[in-house]
Amino acid sequence: MSVSHATMKTLTYYLRVPSSSSPEFIDITDEVNGFLKDSGISSGMLLVFSRHTTSAIVIQENEPLLLEDFKTLLENTASKDASYRHNDFDVRTVHMHENECPNGHSHCQHLVLGSSEMVPVIDGDMPLGEWQRIFMVELDGMKGEMVGSREIVVQIMGLG
Repeated sequence: MSVSHATMKTLTYYLRVPSSSSPEFIDITDEVNGFLKDSGISSGMLLVFSRHTTSAIVIQENEPLLLEDFKTLLENTASKDASYRHNDFDVRTVHMHENECPNGHSHCQHLVLGSSEMVPVIDGDMPLGEWQRIFMVELDGMKGEMVGSREIVVQIMGLG
């Protein structure tokens, strides 16, 4: 009789996601799925995490009118035009960058959305629902101005 032992492993991948406006919903599902396929993990958990306090990770439907509704929701939740103490550069003294733009709204919107999503891995696949997709949501920057690229960490843990 032969006994097979599966090996528990953890693999970490980094994804750079360019963005150019806010809010911007960028579908990263295919890239994340590529990491899963490369990992060889058949059963476990997959974590998608944004390393930024002004870009979020969400699982949602990629339907254009719904994405416009989400943008309206974010604006109504924390408007760019509202007053934020974080934006008062005459008073604020911590966590400052030279030429920093006022982005208190981005941080408040992020608080509602969150930094990460966890997805199960079953038989080497992410069992996302029919319309579910993984998005990085850019919350910072001005429309038409290149925000730059965001670093997303994808960590896959499980049995190979």
